[in-house]
Amino acid sequence: MIEQIKQVTDSSFEQDVIQSQNPVLVDFWAEWCGPCKMLSPVLDELATAYEGRVQIAKINVDKNQGMAMKLGVRGIPALFLFKDGKIVAQKSGALTKSQVTALIDGNL
Repeated sequence: MIEQIKQVTDSSFEQDVIQSQNPVLVDFWAEWCGPCKMLSPVLDELATAYEGRVQIAKINVDKNQGMAMKLGVRGIPALFLFKDGKIVAQKSGALTKSQVTALIDGNL
């Protein structure tokens, strides 16, 4: 994982995501999840491409179940795009780079 991707926890979610000045794309994932591993290089690439405009963040659902439960995450990977502290878009599954880009660009 690259340094542009922020590691978020249940306890840091409010500060890192809700109070962020920039939109934040949060990836709910787990180590054992195959589709999560497929999505990871896409997010690494987009974190660099959108640096300064959109923060890419990851939250491990095995270690941080609170936010996943609160947001009703039923399957992973699950992407939630937050803007001004509110969810503006969400998708789940192993998305392609163009699908994730469309999700971001369509909601900026």
